[in-house]
Amino acid sequence: MTRRVAIVTGSARGIGKAIAFRLFQDGYSVCINDIPSAAAEIDVVVREFNATDIAKETALDSRPCVIGIAADVTSSSAVEAMVHETVERIGPLTLMVANAGVTQIKPLLAVTEADIDQVFSVNFKGVFNCYTHAARQMIAQGDPHNAAGVGRYKIVGAASIVGFRALETLGIYSASKWAVRGLTQAMAMEMAPHNITVNAYAPGVVDTAMWEKIDEQLGEIQGRAKGESLQFYSNRVALGRASVPEDVAGLVGGFLANSDSDFVTGQTMLVDGGVVFT
Repeated sequence: MTRRVAIVTGSARGIGKAIAFRLFQDGYSVCINDIPSAAAEIDVVVREFNATDIAKETALDSRPCVIGIAADVTSSSAVEAMVHETVERIGPLTLMVANAGVTQIKPLLAVTEADIDQVFSVNFKGVFNCYTHAARQMIAQGDPHNAAGVGRYKIVGAASIVGFRALETLGIYSASKWAVRGLTQAMAMEMAPHNITVNAYAPGVVDTAMWEKIDEQLGEIQGRAKGESLQFYSNRVALGRASVPEDVAGLVGGFLANSDSDFVTGQTMLVDGGVVFT
């Protein structure tokens, strides 16, 4: 019997929530994760998912369909504990989605060491913690077919369009996402012998709270009114609009998380509507 279990970090809202729900729809048991200060939001998402028809249809399953665990991905011990708790409560881990991230809008000459530490701690170290602790758990579980009825274990991380083409005033954020691409490639090579694929996704202009923050801060720096920066960058999209979280969830949940991607590893896939072409 296939028993697919996923952890999605930063999933109390936005892209992470959309990815978690897509996985839930497709039959995954899911751990909703976010930072401890978002514990109430995690609980809301868990209740929301468990109230759907999907949860009612799987009510006879003894495993919870969705659980919530508050943990800060910048802490290695917290991520390790989250992985172990997830496995204990809902079964062998088959998918880690390291989605949690933060942004920062600041010209490079104004960036401080504290700024660098903050961004890289979440966007790079947080992804590293998730990649490595998930991998250790998956290796310990043994053959994925015997452990969970799947062909390969999967690890997926959050990069960004600016990991392919940096943007002004997003220099440190851009650098952190380039780092995720490098980490993903190296991890893919090291994990291949263990039947683990490692890939990343690179969203473009996604109409979420993060881009609202980018829009506001860019407006202050570049003299644009509220909404103008979002519209400016949306106008660069070949398909004619900003994306929505469900666009990203389609790539992650619909492809990278399922068996169709079993022969894909070490890739960072753009889902930007046609802004950057590689």
